[in-house]
Amino acid sequence: MTQISAIPSTTGQPKERIDLAAAYRLIAHFKMDDSIFTHISAKAPEGEGENAFLINPYGLRFDEVTASSLATVDIDGNILRDPHGAGINKAGFTIHSAVHAARPEVHCVLHTHTVAGVAISSMEEGILPLNQWSLQFYNRMAFHDYEGIALDLAERERLVADLGDRNVMILRNHGLLTCGRTVGEAFALMFNLERACKAQLAIMSSGGTPRKLDAELAEKTAQQYEGWDKQHSGNKPDPQWDAFQRLAIKHYPDLVD
Repeated sequence: MTQISAIPSTTGQPKERIDLAAAYRLIAHFKMDDSIFTHISAKAPEGEGENAFLINPYGLRFDEVTASSLATVDIDGNILRDPHGAGINKAGFTIHSAVHAARPEVHCVLHTHTVAGVAISSMEEGILPLNQWSLQFYNRMAFHDYEGIALDLAERERLVADLGDRNVMILRNHGLLTCGRTVGEAFALMFNLERACKAQLAIMSSGGTPRKLDAELAEKTAQQYEGWDKQHSGNKPDPQWDAFQRLAIKHYPDLVD
């Protein structure tokens, strides 16, 4: 498959930083951000620290994040690089360090507080098997009960125990979380999860009778999504992420700075 790249060949920034900055801009572009709160993290480039990850510096909006502005922190909380001198959000560190420490195969962790996501996270049943978007997550979601703002590092053990080996989690009464072997994978999961939440709320508010799909069809569709993921995992071309990156570069070319 031919890869249609959007990233200039000479940016001066590592791919890991550019990918993550693009994800921040895309979350803002699709209105999934929450002021200066919530986070996306990714493993730091080689040479930036052992067991380290990139995350947004405290105080920057998602639409302000650039490749060079991302902070580098290790899983013990030591800030190794802080271009703005503002530190990082403590709650963000609790959640993201937990996943990176427990799941070394995960490259990127994405967490949101969207209206639709928080609404669904506040419902006992979570995502229902009502449409193609939601079936991607059929019997493949983890759940973590709300414990207050995530400032207690002791919560990390419980969070990763609840997450297990899954890549999608509903943080009860709080929001959504996705993990990926690449930034593109984590972003695509969140993009579809957000649409599944919005669609479910629209169905519930319509006054019509929701039409749930049967378990056999739901499982078949979930496996079809997994087949797509396997085809575009790791270093293989990911046409969807390439398309998203082209969108980000087109509208926000400064993200590579």
